[in-house]
Amino acid sequence: MAHPAFEALAHRPFALPRTPWVMRMRWLDLALLHWPVPAAVLRPHVPAALELDEHGGAAWIGVVPFRMAGVRARWLPPLPGTGSFAELNVRTYVRHRGVRGVWFFSLDAASRLAVRAARATFRLPYFDARMSCRRDGDRVHYHSERYHRGAPPAAFAARWWRTGAVTVPLPDTLTHWFVERYALFTTARDGSLRIGHIHHAPWQLMPATAELERCDMTRLCGLDLRSEPLFVHAALPLDVVAWAPRRVR
Repeated sequence: MAHPAFEALAHRPFALPRTPWVMRMRWLDLALLHWPVPAAVLRPHVPAALELDEHGGAAWIGVVPFRMAGVRARWLPPLPGTGSFAELNVRTYVRHRGVRGVWFFSLDAASRLAVRAARATFRLPYFDARMSCRRDGDRVHYHSERYHRGAPPAAFAARWWRTGAVTVPLPDTLTHWFVERYALFTTARDGSLRIGHIHHAPWQLMPATAELERCDMTRLCGLDLRSEPLFVHAALPLDVVAWAPRRVR
């Protein structure tokens, strides 16, 4: 049976990798919180081989809390403690040779085994955190506090709810620019750039309102987010597959 992620392909900006995908997952209760920031602030924290992708004359920081479910490697049975957990990432948007993708400053997760597997396999900056994600009707209540040894503390507490209808972001809109990206970039131990591909159906998003109690997740990229996010979206559940990162040629 085909994976649900492959029910749509026409929206992809480039072809699927020829190698088999290695991980599958489902994203639930996901919110996208975005702030415009000066590109000069982020430039020292992103590899020189990547261009910072700007929109409206600014770079953008995204803070994305959600739940992971159905997480498993393609050829392995589900492993205890890794199939379902809360996760929170801090990102910006980049380009490399015309490919638009995501650069992660941090990814906090409530699964110690998943954190170590992702650090070893995908070379992504995952951190241990105590997290909760609770739905109360249309409202999602989320809390995260990092406790990873040797990492700077970081915490996030918020609630959000949808305020409009579900839509598929249209091309040439800022919302589409935020989300329709099918590559992430990371670096290997020797500092070389790597690209990891993902695939999923087009995003289905809703305008949302968020109330932040605490958000100091951006210390690793030299930012102090004191204002409310300029854009907040909530997303319908999304089935996703991912490929292992490979060296950029």
